[in-house]
Amino acid sequence: MTAPRHGALIANLVAQLAFGLLAMTICIPSMQGWGAIFGSNQAAVQLTFSGYVVAYGGLQLLYGPLSDRLGRKKILLLGIALGGLGSLLAALAGDLLMLTAARVLQGAGCAAGMVVGRAMVQDLFDGPERTRVMAYIGMAMGLVPPLATIIGGQLHVRLGWQANFVLLTGLALVLFVAAWRGLPDHTAPADAQQTHWLRDMASSYAQLARAPGFLLYVALLSMTTATFYAFLAGAPIVLGSYGVGPAGIGYHIMMVPLAYIVGNYLTTHLVHRIGERTVMRLGQGSSLLGIGLMLALALAGVDTPLALSLPLLLLGMGHGLLVPPTLIGTVGLLPALAGAAAAVAGLMQQLMGAVGGFVVGLVPHDGAVNLGWLMLALSACAALAMARLQHGQAARRAAAR
Repeated sequence: MTAPRHGALIANLVAQLAFGLLAMTICIPSMQGWGAIFGSNQAAVQLTFSGYVVAYGGLQLLYGPLSDRLGRKKILLLGIALGGLGSLLAALAGDLLMLTAARVLQGAGCAAGMVVGRAMVQDLFDGPERTRVMAYIGMAMGLVPPLATIIGGQLHVRLGWQANFVLLTGLALVLFVAAWRGLPDHTAPADAQQTHWLRDMASSYAQLARAPGFLLYVALLSMTTATFYAFLAGAPIVLGSYGVGPAGIGYHIMMVPLAYIVGNYLTTHLVHRIGERTVMRLGQGSSLLGIGLMLALALAGVDTPLALSLPLLLLGMGHGLLVPPTLIGTVGLLPALAGAAAAVAGLMQQLMGAVGGFVVGLVPHDGAVNLGWLMLALSACAALAMARLQHGQAARRAAAR
């Protein structure tokens, strides 16, 4: 590929992957007013978000094997079309029930971009370049949520809450054309349609379940995600105990996603020089060091907001180093099942992330001590999975020699 076409392809893939996260978060500022607008309680309003997340995570299990069987582009175009239709119906919604149904349809469609985009990175790139592309995607995914909430809030104030969904409808149309014209298709094996698609899907997941390396990659990825979600759920409570109000909480939380972007940027430069295994070790070490420093300060009685947020810059940077090569290992271990592998990884990330956020509420958080121990335990599980993974890889290389 020539350089301009190479850059356009990466930008196309990044946009397809980021669209689902954009659709998930852009309407969050509007949710505060939906209860009054539709005459409903806040619990019912939250279903618009929960419905999106469930559909977004669950449909990945279907799209992954289907993209292996029928081709990447077909499934991606179908998903974009459903996401665009859901966005349009949301903009036209006259009551909360219709809005919730539209958000579920939107999430079901946007799931295709996440799983197919990751699989296409595996299809189209090789070696360290594959990890670099995944790092670019990680940088975009770190930027999307804060930018989306800013844009969504401004559109809500100036043009009304429907403007967010009108924007998403237009973007879906642009992405459909970009995918149709700019992305190559993954060719399914010649015998892919000789069995029923449900049997084929079950076979794909059974093969993945029998691959210890894949399971360890997924465990590493999901426990890393759980650590971050625990931070997101617990940090506002801890910061509140330190006297930080709603207006200031975001500035402290944003330090970790910004450091994550820096870590992804470093990955694009380091992966060629020192290799993926070393980059992963650096990332895991940085993550554990950041949590350890935060916990040490809390145990020493340093109860200030910066004692929580500053050490966790190392956590964000570490995750930026760790996640891209882990994602590549997840979808690249069994290339013929890249779509199914991306689906499992995406679903487990969300499930374990939800678990990490839930367990935060099981203990009090008058300071950062309990949050620190919880994050350290989750990150230690990730480190154990990585150690077992890399030990097995080294043993296999030694046996081959």
